[in-house]
Amino acid sequence: MTTRDFLFVLGSSRPDGNSEILARRAAEQLPAGTRQRWIDLAAHPLPDFEDLRHDSDHTRPEGDDVALLLDATLAATDIVIVSPLYWYAVSASTKRYLDHWSGWLRTPGIDFKATLAGRTLWGVTALAHEESEVADPLIGTLNNSAAYMGMRFGGVLLGNGSKPGDVLKDEAALVRAKTFFARQAPLAAFPTASVYAQAPFALTP
Repeated sequence: MTTRDFLFVLGSSRPDGNSEILARRAAEQLPAGTRQRWIDLAAHPLPDFEDLRHDSDHTRPEGDDVALLLDATLAATDIVIVSPLYWYAVSASTKRYLDHWSGWLRTPGIDFKATLAGRTLWGVTALAHEESEVADPLIGTLNNSAAYMGMRFGGVLLGNGSKPGDVLKDEAALVRAKTFFARQAPLAAFPTASVYAQAPFALTP
């Protein structure tokens, strides 16, 4: 059986937030021998993504936080986006990380899209709403990103919490965490028209 390598990308603006607490509860259930790597985007901030799609000078980053995240992403069989729900979407640091995927698609020598194809993207988020539907934009972002990359999508583990530690009061979320990573993740699919299968920037003016 192939050993799985989990990369947990922490996108909160505060340490030990509710999303991270919930993610760690879920990670505790992973089988022995499963490798885990946790990278906090607050401790390893990425620069704003610069769109150089039409620039021929694409080089692989070296020796910085961009290189760290790229190498960790390439090594992972399972990538877990751990982001609180900020204004009904992923946090700014998480979005910046995903934006850098667009640059890595054009980085020579790594074949980023083909490398990630068939691997699994997951999400863990805490929200301060009782209505889980408000997280639909965040879930859509992750599902569609996985679909474009040809990845599997394991869904998003949702928990309720605002103040630090609140998610520990969400007993239903803690129960879901116990089996969250045990599920077989299906290949991600776009919800509707094939136009969504275009490159992430192709839909912008």
